[in-house]
Amino acid sequence: MSVALVAGFMTLLDVSIVNVALPSIRAELHLGSGELQWVLSGYALTFGLLLVPAGRFGDARGRRNAFIAGLALFTLASAAAGVATGPLWLVTARLVQGAAAGVVNPQVSGLIQQLFAPPDRGRPFGLLGATIGVSTAVGPLLGGLLIQAFGAAQGWRWIFYINLPIGAVAIALAARWLPGPPEERRERESLDPVGVALLGAGVLLLLLPLVQERQWPGPGKWLLAVAAVAVLAGFVAWEWRFARHGTSLVDLSLFKVRSYGLGTLVGLCFFGGFPSIFFTYTLLLQSGLRYSALQAGLAITPFALGSAAASALGGRTVVRSGRPLVAIGLVLVAVGLAATLVALRLEPGRGAGLAAALPLLVAGIGSGLVISPNQTLTLAEVPVRRAGSAGAVLQTAQRIGTAIGIAAVGSVFFNRLAGSGGDWEEAFRASLFVTIGFVLVALVAALVDVGSGLRQQREQVAG
Repeated sequence: MSVALVAGFMTLLDVSIVNVALPSIRAELHLGSGELQWVLSGYALTFGLLLVPAGRFGDARGRRNAFIAGLALFTLASAAAGVATGPLWLVTARLVQGAAAGVVNPQVSGLIQQLFAPPDRGRPFGLLGATIGVSTAVGPLLGGLLIQAFGAAQGWRWIFYINLPIGAVAIALAARWLPGPPEERRERESLDPVGVALLGAGVLLLLLPLVQERQWPGPGKWLLAVAAVAVLAGFVAWEWRFARHGTSLVDLSLFKVRSYGLGTLVGLCFFGGFPSIFFTYTLLLQSGLRYSALQAGLAITPFALGSAAASALGGRTVVRSGRPLVAIGLVLVAVGLAATLVALRLEPGRGAGLAAALPLLVAGIGSGLVISPNQTLTLAEVPVRRAGSAGAVLQTAQRIGTAIGIAAVGSVFFNRLAGSGGDWEEAFRASLFVTIGFVLVALVAALVDVGSGLRQQREQVAG
């Protein structure tokens, strides 16, 4: 479990740690705005593309081998990114990094399903939720520390080099400690290559206009989203047909299970708001208020601390508390973000980081009560033999939510920045309303699940 969580932390850390290094990378390698966007978004794009196929491969062929292969590729790509001498080199390394992360992560949730009985999964999923929350939130702080320690010219390279010793140790321990496939799973199952191709094409067509939202002006790019809907509809039809004769890439019948369907929707909507906070807040602090990379990272630390503490608590109590715990967490996130709006209006300027510390702590606590409990509840009724692909679908929904959220929030942020004559604080406040909107939609989905569960309990008592 420790090996799996370390690898998960490392791959998810690289989603956010690059944020505070972007000014240094741009200055050192002379990146244009489009290339800079690909350093950030290209990672998320290939990450999302590989999740489901890699989860299915782990289910069918064994999670240990997939985990080690993905981790080895991630470590090599990190080394390549660290020694990059130009934009194309760095962007390519980041694309490979993201693909490798997409191979590693579904194996982590699959291993939890494999190694722990359903009543015992709350704690390991709590640790996984803490890993997700802390890795995303602590990334800017760690990046700021490395840039402070090694200087702007070399510090950004160390955000990639730091993965090398961790990856090497994790690979050695994974080969020794992670279990191989059970004997009954050694027979060769079809990996559904047509399903892989259709899903990959659909996700690519959906994510491309989102990650390129600022680089591709005009409405024409959204035709790709329309094409994505058509391709994904074809994927659904193929999966229903393929399931009659073999093991499909995605078991669509899982979406008939209330906890899985609504939990995936909660994950999609919450991750539409959750990572976008760090995207726009880091821009406000560094570009608007002239915070250093380290100061910007420290300003986000209260969120990370709250998320870590609450994730551990949520993991221990989720089996007893159920979906109401997720709803409470979403309420706390919405309240914390609304209080952040008030704090930044009352204390503008350089004091914004300190003024927003307590509201962000509250939002972080709420986030910790959402991520790991939602993961536990969503996967609770999934058969172990489909754990990898089911967890990968959940993570794919989260990656799609992140792309949608950053595109929507970023669009509002930059449009407001231009319309207000460069008022960074006004732009951040406007974008925060969009973030809160995503959280409230997730709350509605969670409340629907709570209400359905209560009705089911009443019917069972009456019966």
